[in-house]
Amino acid sequence: MSCALRVAGLRFSYPDGTSVLDGVDLSIGHGERVALLGPNGAGKTTLLLHLIGVLTAADGTIEVGEVELRKESLQEVRSRIGLVFQDPDDQLFMPTVRQDVAFGPANYGLRGDELSNRVRRSLEEVDSFELAERAPHHLSGGERRRVAIATVLAVRPQVLVLDEPTANLDPAGRRELAELLETIETTQLIVTHDLPFALRLCRRSLIMSEGRIVADGVTADLLADTALMAANRLELPHGFELSGA
Repeated sequence: MSCALRVAGLRFSYPDGTSVLDGVDLSIGHGERVALLGPNGAGKTTLLLHLIGVLTAADGTIEVGEVELRKESLQEVRSRIGLVFQDPDDQLFMPTVRQDVAFGPANYGLRGDELSNRVRRSLEEVDSFELAERAPHHLSGGERRRVAIATVLAVRPQVLVLDEPTANLDPAGRRELAELLETIETTQLIVTHDLPFALRLCRRSLIMSEGRIVADGVTADLLADTALMAANRLELPHGFELSGA
C-alpha cells in the first residue's frame, strides 16, 4: 500500500535534554482515516508540529506522498498536509467566512473565478456555503469547526490532520462532525482523547506513549485490551460498552 504519510525514526528533545519524541514510526495509506490516541504528555502535539515543519527533529524523516520534509521542500509539504487546530478561532481571523476560506488558496496564487469556485466547493464540502457572508465570531461552535475544516480543504491537502476535533462540542455537534468527516475522502489523521469518536470514525488507531507509537491496530481491538488501555492511561467513558464486548 502506498503511503500518504510516513514517519520514520523521528526523535526530538527540548534544549534542556527532555526527550519528547523517541523514535516515532508510523505510516498511513491513501484514503485511510486513522486515530492517534494517547495520554497527555505522550508527544502527540509535538509530533503534529513536526508534520507541518514548525519543529525540526534531531533524527528521522517525514514524507507526505513522495515528498520528504526538508528545508527546501517545506512549502510543498505544507501544501500537502492540512492541520485543523483544536480551537477554530486560531484559524478564523478574517471579517467573513468567505474571506477566511479564500485566504489559503489565494496565498498559493489562485485568483478570480478559480478562487471563487474553490471557496464555494470547499464550503459545500462541509455543508456550510450558506455561511459564506457571515462573520466567523457570530457562528456556533459546530459551525466554526466546519468552517475551519473548509479553510484547510480549500488548499486541497493530501492529508487532513485534526487536533482534538470534538473539543467543546456538545453531543449533537460531535455527531454532526462525525457525519461530516465520514463524507470527506481525503486521508485523515485524527488526534483525539474522545475514544467513542475514534471508534466510530477510525477502523485503525495508533496509541502513542512517552514519545513512541506503542500500539497500532484495529480500534475496537485496542480499546478492548484492558491491560493496554490501563498502561497508557486511556479510559472509555463510564458506562460505555464496546459492541460485542
